[in-house]
Amino acid sequence: MLLGCHVSVAGGYYRAVERGSDIGCTVVQLFTRNQLRWWSKPIDEDQINRFKAAFAENSIIDTVFAHGSYLPNLASPNLDIRKKSVLSLKDELDRCDKLELPYLVIHPGCHMGIGEKKGIQNIIFSLKEVLEDNESDTLICIETTAGQGTGIGARFEHIRDIIGGVDDKRVGSCIDTCHIFASGYDLRTEGEYHRTIENFHEIVGLERLKVIHLNDSKGVCGSRVDRHMHIGEGNIGVDAFGWILRDKRLHSVPKVIETPKKKDGREMDHVNLQILRELVGK
Repeated sequence: MLLGCHVSVAGGYYRAVERGSDIGCTVVQLFTRNQLRWWSKPIDEDQINRFKAAFAENSIIDTVFAHGSYLPNLASPNLDIRKKSVLSLKDELDRCDKLELPYLVIHPGCHMGIGEKKGIQNIIFSLKEVLEDNESDTLICIETTAGQGTGIGARFEHIRDIIGGVDDKRVGSCIDTCHIFASGYDLRTEGEYHRTIENFHEIVGLERLKVIHLNDSKGVCGSRVDRHMHIGEGNIGVDAFGWILRDKRLHSVPKVIETPKKKDGREMDHVNLQILRELVGK
């Protein structure tokens, strides 16, 4: 089972691998640079070599991939913001390529009042610019969103239109369970879960699904509230995660939690991962 968590630790990429291994992850998601800054110093050869050595030595970890930083907005009506976003994403893609990471998960962006159609067009144009003359093998995964504010990605049709518009094999998708639930796709019964997954397959295609974020939701279904909760402690409930983990169609898709790190002084990654592992064989 390709199951793990997002790891953000100081001291280099290799420490994320070590931390993931310590808590029994077979998958690790990490940031390639500071997620709250537009620019960071270039990645150096020592960082690359130490990461690759740690990855090779930790046989328990099958896959390491990246999550993009939070500032870029490829949908923005502001040309300067889009230009900065494109340059920022190009930098992250270059970092992923140097680290030989297979996926870079990104948020599609916010249209800021110009409407979904125009915002999606801006995302498509921006991604084409990012990928133009780029030989990276890293696949960009467009993440589903909760639909807060003017965010794009709350409907599966948004993901389909972006992928189809870019028309490049290096663009895929990422489902976040909290996000799709908050945007109105129900998961609370087995029938609703299967309807949602089949809906995604009909609109986007499961062959495009490369990553799954497993997060419970503080908000109710359709609330458009993006607040992650510990597994089984939110409004989705624990059963849905068992259906996902036991769904043979999704077996090879890497799955990571992005749940709160602590509760009552306890480190919670291990707790959440143990709950999910028990669901696999339930």
